[in-house]
Formats: sequence, C-alpha cells, structure tokens
Amino acid sequence: MSLQSVRQFFAEHAPDIEIIELGQSTATVALAAAAHHVEPGQIAKTLSLKVKDQVILIVAKGDARLDNKKLKATFGAKARMLSSDEVVTLTGHPVGGVCPFGLENPLAVYCDVSLQHYSEVLPAAGATHSAVRISPERMAQLTEATWVDVCL
Repeated sequence: MSLQSVRQFFAEHAPDIEIIELGQSTATVALAAAAHHVEPGQIAKTLSLKVKDQVILIVAKGDARLDNKKLKATFGAKARMLSSDEVVTLTGHPVGGVCPFGLENPLAVYCDVSLQHYSEVLPAAGATHSAVRISPERMAQLTEATWVDVCL
C-alpha cells in the first residue's frame, strides 16, 4: 500500500518522475548509495520526529546528522525520533521506505539545506527497495516543504 500511495502521488503531481524499484534492499543509506551508485550524501533520508505535540518529517542528505541545538532553536523544543510502529502508523510507510510523498496523514515536511549540495537526490519511495531521482528544489516544491538548517 505504501508504494502504491507514492505511485498515486506522482501520478497526480509529477507524472514525469519514475519510481525506481530494485531487487535488493535500499533500506539504509549505505545500501541505497551502493545500489544506486551514488555517494551516501545523495541519498535523501527522511527522519520522523515528534516536537511537542507535532509530528514532522525532516529530509536531509544521507550522511548528515541532526544537530540537537539547531533543532531546538528552529522548532522551539527538543525533538524525539518516532518508534518504528509510530512511523508506520503516521506516515503509512515502513522504516527504510519513509519519504515525504504519499503520506497516510498530512505531516509538516522540512528539507534540510544539506540537500542543496546536490542537483539530484534519491529519497525512498514508500518501500525498502524503491526510490526516485529528483532535484531537492522540486522535492521541496511537491511536498510543500520548508527549508531549515538543522543538521551538522
């Protein structure tokens, strides 16, 4: 269902973008980078966090790390990672396939400026073996994301 919701999202909003499905897992940054023959930073990882009572998604380059001080300064509170059960329930996507497209529930999406280092990034597409190739700017536009600086 998750991959299907991403397919539907792109069919409606960006039919020119093709979902790439591989025969192997791309559930981690390292696996995805090797499978797609790109550097780890080009993998756009989607992090599911809870800040106060709000669930947010932060998309960052694959080798970036969240900076807790920047997160707190940007969002006004400490953030915590969601459990894998919470991730599936709230996004509709399995861990390793989480992306800002085709979400089960409307969630605020933020793109970290670290993504702007690349002209093309590869976020997952709702499954642990799927991805799309997209410019960071287009991804932010399609998901109505806000740009933030919350990574090291």
